[in-house]
Parts: sequence; structure tokens; C-alpha cells
Amino acid sequence: MRISWAQLRQDIMDCESCQLHQTCNQKVTGQGDPESPLMLIGEGPGEQEDRQGLAFVGPAGQLLTKMLQAIELPRERVYICNVVKCRPPRNRQPLPEEMSACLPHLRGQVALVKPKVILLLGATAVKTVLGPDYRITRCRGQWFQLKNCHVLATYHPSALLRDESKKRDAWNDLKLVKGKLQELSVYSDLLKEDTK
Repeated sequence: MRISWAQLRQDIMDCESCQLHQTCNQKVTGQGDPESPLMLIGEGPGEQEDRQGLAFVGPAGQLLTKMLQAIELPRERVYICNVVKCRPPRNRQPLPEEMSACLPHLRGQVALVKPKVILLLGATAVKTVLGPDYRITRCRGQWFQLKNCHVLATYHPSALLRDESKKRDAWNDLKLVKGKLQELSVYSDLLKEDTK
């Protein structure tokens, strides 16, 4: 039996599988179009996300919105979530056991969205989705196939805010995403007015 969005959200809200739930203000499930062919997966909520309960709303989120606009995609037409749904203390990287505890929630989101393309934002998303031996510096810009989904890794927007020299590579990765969506004949669907 396939899980519903309502059940998945409730499971996330009730989750106490790791210690992160003890220190976060609220859980950040994700947002956007739940039927989008494009899914973005980041690391975890930061301070602003923890406060507002929304993914990618701080400075990195503002940059992400601009990145999507650069390939003419409205942010609300993609689905955005994180590997972990609770903010790690002081924005530290999630620990392997925390990522593992949240993995069923992420798998549930992927199963419900059924994306044709996944863009992994940063090292934590890469290690969670592709495996612990994968490194963002070695695999970014390369396509991977997972079941019926095309997966590409790029730098996390917060890394681009810290090191602007990475922006050219990230721009090239975004062009690859646009090209893949066009190749799969779903890019134009993302540009249409939302009629749902």
C-alpha cells in the first residue's frame, strides 16, 4: 500500500528516530509542486527554515530561487525538500545516523512525487542518495540513473555563497538540468500556468 501525503507529513511530524527532534523549533517537510517532474534535495533546515517551517527560505534559498529563474523555472513548479527534516544544532552537517533515520521520509517523498529528474544540492544529499563513497567534487555535473529517474549533483547554494568560484560549475549543471527536462519533454509543462 502506497503512503499518502497526509500520512507522510504526519509520520514526519511524529518522528523521534534521532535526537534532532529535541532541539528543532519545527520540522520542515518540504514544499512546491507535489507532481513536479523536477525534485531538488538539499541537506537540512537552517535557522530561517527552522523558524518558518519551509525549506530554502534563508539566503541560500533566495539564491536557489535565482538559480531556478536563470533556467526560467518558477520555484513553485518544482518540489524542494531536504535529507533531514529537523535543523541540526548550529547548522552543523547531519550525522550519518541522523541521515539514515530520515531516509524513509525522503524515500516516501520521492515515491509520491515520482520525479523524472532529481537535482542533489551538496555533499549530504549526494551521500544520502548516491551512497557514502560519492563525493560532490567528483560526481557533480554527471548524470546517474536511479530506477526511472535521472539524478544530477551540484553544489549547495550555501557553498556558492561562501565560494563564488563555484558558480560557473553550478550554472553549467543547471543548464544540464534544463536540457534533460527538455529531452524528456517535460520542461514546457513546468512553464505553463498552474491550473491545479
